[in-house]
Amino acid sequence: MKKIFIVGIVASGKTTLAKRLSRTMNLPWYELDSIVHPATPEGRAKRTPAEQLEVIMDIDRDGTWIFEGTDRESYQCLYEMADIILFVDTPLWKRRIRIVVRFLKQNLGIESCNYKPDLKMLKMMYKWTQDFERNRSRFEAKLQKYQDKLIRLHDSTHKEVLF
Repeated sequence: MKKIFIVGIVASGKTTLAKRLSRTMNLPWYELDSIVHPATPEGRAKRTPAEQLEVIMDIDRDGTWIFEGTDRESYQCLYEMADIILFVDTPLWKRRIRIVVRFLKQNLGIESCNYKPDLKMLKMMYKWTQDFERNRSRFEAKLQKYQDKLIRLHDSTHKEVLF
């Protein structure tokens, strides 16, 4: 049984890593943003924390998974449930560049997204990145509890992951 939780901030490479591991390990992959904000016929809605947890627990019944997303209060249970926690800790300078590149690609139609890639969203991504860095010590303290199953990844190619 493998349960992998990939966590990191915007543009750290979480989704790329999750897709790669999903293919390599033949494990189902779930993007937590899609669990929090599922697509509906009317657009994207936001589930309550209880609804998010219900979806996560339903997925967990299958026994194997890869969840990837940012650190949110509503799914703290994943730290306990995971066999392995991968913290994608890409350098700040690289994340800043990726945010701009992603914004441009989305607006040129080269890359798809589940949100409107406007200037407001671009600003929000930078704000989330800044907030993460400002509160990094709190996040690092949380990770201390899970050192026995934590792998910290710094390289964007994720060559450190050996499964």
